This record gives sequence, structure tokens and C-alpha cells, in this order.
Amino acid sequence: MLSDIEIAQQAKLLPIAEVAKKMGIKDEELEPYGRFKAKLNDSLADRLSSQPDGKLVLVTAINPTPAGEGKTTVTAGLGEAMAKIGKNAVIALREPSLGPVFGIKGGAAGGGYAQVLPMEDINLHFTGDMHAITAANNLLCAMLDNHIHQGNALNIDPRQILFKRCLDMNDRELRNIVAGLGGKVNGVPREDGFQITVASEVMAILCLANDITDLKKRFGRILVAYTYDGKPVYAKDLKADGAMTALMKDAIMPNLVQTLEGTPAIMHGGPFANIAHGCNSVRATKLALKLGDYCITEAGFGSDLGAEKFLDIKCRYAGLAPNAIVIVATCRALKYNGGVPKAEVGNSNLEALKKGIVNLGVHIDNMRKFGVPVVVAINKFITDTEDELEYIRQYCNEKGADFATAEMFAKGGEGGKELAQKVVDACEKESSFNQLYSLDLTVKEKVKKIAQEIYRADDVVFTPQAEKALAKIVELGGDKLPVCIAKTQYSLSDNPALLGAPTGHTITVRDVKLSNGAGFVVIYTGNIMTMPGLPRVPAAERIDVDENGKISGLF
Repeated sequence: MLSDIEIAQQAKLLPIAEVAKKMGIKDEELEPYGRFKAKLNDSLADRLSSQPDGKLVLVTAINPTPAGEGKTTVTAGLGEAMAKIGKNAVIALREPSLGPVFGIKGGAAGGGYAQVLPMEDINLHFTGDMHAITAANNLLCAMLDNHIHQGNALNIDPRQILFKRCLDMNDRELRNIVAGLGGKVNGVPREDGFQITVASEVMAILCLANDITDLKKRFGRILVAYTYDGKPVYAKDLKADGAMTALMKDAIMPNLVQTLEGTPAIMHGGPFANIAHGCNSVRATKLALKLGDYCITEAGFGSDLGAEKFLDIKCRYAGLAPNAIVIVATCRALKYNGGVPKAEVGNSNLEALKKGIVNLGVHIDNMRKFGVPVVVAINKFITDTEDELEYIRQYCNEKGADFATAEMFAKGGEGGKELAQKVVDACEKESSFNQLYSLDLTVKEKVKKIAQEIYRADDVVFTPQAEKALAKIVELGGDKLPVCIAKTQYSLSDNPALLGAPTGHTITVRDVKLSNGAGFVVIYTGNIMTMPGLPRVPAAERIDVDENGKISGLF
């Protein structure tokens, strides 16, 4: 059996100019990055602005195992399958972060015969967007510290600096550091820390900005610190917004690539869904809606995280309304939610599946609350037994949920034709999309609404630290913004050990942060970290390159 990277390396890719031409994209609207990837410039969006939108399909999932359950594979395969049934679909995906690539999950561009290519490029440096985000973020940090070092005309309190440096790598050593050695030349000593690039506010802003003008305005609104007398300091006060935008001039353009079967895919932005809002860029999704009759997009982790944020944050700001929601479920993840250790989820265990399938039920019920038709994609693994698959089908029938078995990993688009037709049918059904909460609610009321409606919690408790931070945010008008909850992806609760469909639990908010440029309030729950660490045996140990430059081990 071939690995993902071996399948990708044997593929015959179309030149990206040819992919673009088939989509009706003009040469002058394309900025090539080699033969097989390109950026789409503003002239394309301007030309298509008056065209009608296609149907919007969101792909989400149940709570996963630590290895992930193939949501990107299903998204890519669904786009391929749409072509098989004569539909014009464009995929809109996030860019992978180097953190998971070298950490636990490995590559994140799909798998098997439902991959987005060129796989090695996408999983590594791609078109440099992650590096541009990192540079823009750290430029702001450098200008902030330099301002303090050069006399601190703004009277910034080094103990109240809110904005952190970032790095697109899992490096727990940098979570909390002491920066600056003091003296005339080495900077003012202070406590600092790093977060992973995909959790940064700069990443969130990129994914929510309408254009470069909006990007610059949002950068200027970033809350970076408070003064000694408690006044807010923004990036525009440091005159950093212009230079940050200059660094992002190319990164703001969405990237065009293709699947193994030549289906166009627009990849842009990559915020994590457990510590950020988990969706690709508004610009990429809107382009895909103009270029295809169907836009197939995905939101990270389970529907309690990525999908809720897609629906309550991204759709709210972008004026989007999905026509159908696909929930990816696997026997493996359901058995994990039934208490089976990750190492044993490939073993047949119908009793554990029966115990864990309640997790799927909660996700179906949760997505229905948004008024959008739901389809369950049963992503088939080679270790699944027919008894297990049939039990999931029966459960979906009992829930009154449409479903289809997804075999795109093994069969490409051909293995997703049933799912594609179910999605097309769902898009024709009556839909009455609505957000879960009103912006008129307070931050606490919004968090409680999500906790009770989506996480099935009894209550929400704010720590003294969170209460103090929230009071300042309310003073700055943060009560009128959506909330972005940072929470473990492995459980509906804020405790990763509570699997299945836990009830009676309490969500603990330990801190609150205003992402003023992005336009939401970040709510930190449980022990969630914004800078992950590498596992005991990182995926990086398996990755290598030979004397001819051929990469191996990238899943």
C-alpha cells in the first residue's frame, strides 16, 4: 500500500495555468509560484464581484482522536466527487501549519487518493504566507520593545504588554520567557512568550479581512498593551500598521492549487480551531463561491469548535450562509469516544462504538440548531468492519439524518459519488440559517449560550484573572463582539478526558483576550495552550530527504 507522499509523488499534475484557464481565470489575474501553484490577485475578485454565488457547503466533524479523522481528505474527495457527478465545485481549504506537520498529525493536505497537491510544498513553505504572518507579527513586537527602549513616549507599562511573538512550530520552551538583558543596548528586561503562528491575531486578521485596505485598518486596531495609567495602546499608536501591511502584500492573495484529479482548490490562511477561529480566509471562500457552482470548505476539529466559529464569526462578518453542513464521522473516533485508547481504535469493538456514537448524535443536533441541512459522511478506514459501519448507518437513520459512506481515501472522487449526490440534494432543501447568539448579549452571556447549547455544560465559571481582563475589555467595547472560545478539541467539555457526550460539567474560563483587529474576544478555557509542544516521538523523526531532493516520511 502506497503512502500519501508516494501517491502524491506519482501524480501527473496539470500546470496551474491550465487549471486556472479551465476556471475562466485570465493570465493577468494569476501570479504563478512555479508550475503548480499560484496566487489569485485582486483583479479577479473585482471582475467576479457582480457574478452570483454558488452553493456553500461546510465540512466539519465529530470530536476526533489525536491523529485526526480525515476531514480534509473528505473535503478534497467531495470536490473530486462533485466533478464525477457533473457538478462544478471549487474547494476552499486552510494552509497547514508546520507545527502539526512535524508534531503528531504529519501532513495536512488530505490523504490517499483525495489529496491537494503539490503535497510537499503545501505542507512545508508553500507560498510563504505563514512566514509573512510570522514576520508581520514579530515586527510589531520589535517595534513595541524598541519604543520602550528608546524612551517610551507612550508610557507603556512593560507588565501590561498583551501582544506575543509567534513562531510556526511547536516549541513549548518558548511559551514563557524573559526577554531583554538590559543595559544600554540589550533591551528592557520583561516577561514575554511565544504562541504558534496560526493562533496569532495577525493570522485571524488575514482570514477575516476583505481587502488590503481592511487588512491595514485591522492591523492598526490591534490592542498591544496598556499604559501605566491604564490607557490602551494600539498598533497604530506605534505606527506599525503600514509596515505590517507591506509584509503581507502578497500573503493576502489566495493560493490556487489542485487535487489529484485536477479539481481546483483555493488554500489560504490556517488558524487552528481549538485556539483560534479555525477557518480559511473570507477572500478564498468568496472567490470559490464565484468560480464554482459549489464551494466545498472545511472548519477545523469537531463542530463544537471550527463549525461554531465558522457560523458565528466568519459567516457573520462575511455575510455568508451555508446551504449544507457535512459532519465527518469515523468508526475509529467513535470508538475513541467510547473509551478505546488511540492505539487500539483500529481493532473491531462494536460495544465501544455503541458507547461512543452519542458523540455523533450531539454534533448532528448542534448543527441543526443553525437551521442548515446536515449530511453525515462515514469516512471509511480499511480496519472498519461491516458490523460497525452498519451500526452507524442505523444510528443516522434513527436520528433522521442523511448519510453516505465516504471512500475517497481509497478511491478518490469515485468513492464519494453517493456523498456528493446527498450534498447536492441537501443544498436544494429549505434552509433558514441563523447564528446561535445575538451580538447584543454580553460576553458572559455569549459564552454561556455556547457552553450550554453546544458543549452541553451546566454552567460557566470565570476565574478572578478572567474577570479582571474581561472588565477592561468591556470598557473598550468588547461586549459587542463575537466570542472565539479556545478549548480542547478532544471533548465537548473543556476536559479532554471527558469523552462521548458529557453532561453536568462546568466550563472554566481562565483568561480573556481582546483580538480587537480580528473583531472578537478570545475565551481561554481549561488548560488549552496557544503554543503546543512536540510529542515524545515527533513526526519530524520520520521525515527525510535524499540526495536528489526527494522527501519521504511526510505521511
